[in-house]
Amino acid sequence: MAPDVETRHGDAGRAEPRGRGVVGLVTGVFRHDVAGSVRDLLPIVLVVAFFQAVVLRQGIPGVGRIVVGAVAVVVGLALFVRGLRLALFPVGEQMAFGFARKGSTAWLVAFAFALGFTTTVAEPALIAVAAEAADVAALGGAIADSEAARASYATGLRLTVAVSVGLAIVVGVLRIIRGWSIRVLIIGGYVGVLLMTLVAPADIVGIAYDAGGVTTSTVTVPLVTALGVGLASSIRGRNPLTDGFGLIAFASLTPMMFVMAYGMVA
Repeated sequence: MAPDVETRHGDAGRAEPRGRGVVGLVTGVFRHDVAGSVRDLLPIVLVVAFFQAVVLRQGIPGVGRIVVGAVAVVVGLALFVRGLRLALFPVGEQMAFGFARKGSTAWLVAFAFALGFTTTVAEPALIAVAAEAADVAALGGAIADSEAARASYATGLRLTVAVSVGLAIVVGVLRIIRGWSIRVLIIGGYVGVLLMTLVAPADIVGIAYDAGGVTTSTVTVPLVTALGVGLASSIRGRNPLTDGFGLIAFASLTPMMFVMAYGMVA
């Protein structure tokens, strides 16, 4: 049954103020977003400096290089956050509203799976973890110590996690449409994770738990969050605050089960 779509667009149609031009945009980035990035990163800098100077009582090597790197991080983070606001969040919300207005749950489910799958495959943190897991598995004798075996293992791990996240986003979308209880789904999912932990090979459990964390990173989170909020804003009777969030929890939960199952098979 197609979702009952509101006539309002919610936040999906919200956009950045127009007419400011390139100069205005750059000024906004460096006046607001850079200040926010500095505020967010300052506690990390203070903690590292305190333990380096007070506890370890050592000088900080390569101060100039560190300062240049810190400036690059601040500017990059500010631009990244601005990019999310300008592109990813509005696009995710608008597409969710468009699919809801189309009235086809099947197309919405297909889009949810494709979004979860493709964003996870492209997730840099997952690529790094999968490559590291393949190297460790080869050194530990779990797979052949060859480039082909490591590449196959890493690819299989990434695809397994991507499929699991795609299915997780589908479950999250259906939860918003049908009004299912998030408590029941999350508690039931973690019970399944604990039961699988008891029977899964010991050398895959840690990888599975880490896979659940790295999937919810820079690429996946903005689009999936925007999809949930946009969908909840588009369906009559749904609250974007209480119903629009929760998809990320599913995206963290299902990879643990799927990777443990992958370890049992592979």
